[in-house]
Amino acid sequence: QVQLVESGGGLVQAGDSLRLSCAASGRTFSRYAMGWFRQAPGKEREIVAAISVSGGSTYYAGSLKGRFTISRDNVRNMVYLQMNRLKPEDTAVYYCAADQDRVVPAADVNKYDYWGQGTQVTVSS
Repeated sequence: QVQLVESGGGLVQAGDSLRLSCAASGRTFSRYAMGWFRQAPGKEREIVAAISVSGGSTYYAGSLKGRFTISRDNVRNMVYLQMNRLKPEDTAVYYCAADQDRVVPAADVNKYDYWGQGTQVTVSS
């Protein structure tokens, strides 16, 4: 089992950057593929990015590729999401999630077994 805690959210202006962090507990962190998801008010939770257990393979939602970068540090049990050139439509609660069944990144929210509590990102225009 793994516990996840996100941090790094906040209120920024359009065009700014933010880096979200996800701290994972447990000695088996390196066995989990990891993902970042987001949920805006009134909308379904959607994939932002995902990364394989080794970090060598990544997946991005098509509209976000080029602005967002996911990475992980298996020594420090951390996952990061670097977000650049933020837009008001990026406003959402961002969640970190762990997939215990796959080594490659998955885009389906239902494939993830453990979730953090989320961190709010608000982008003003």
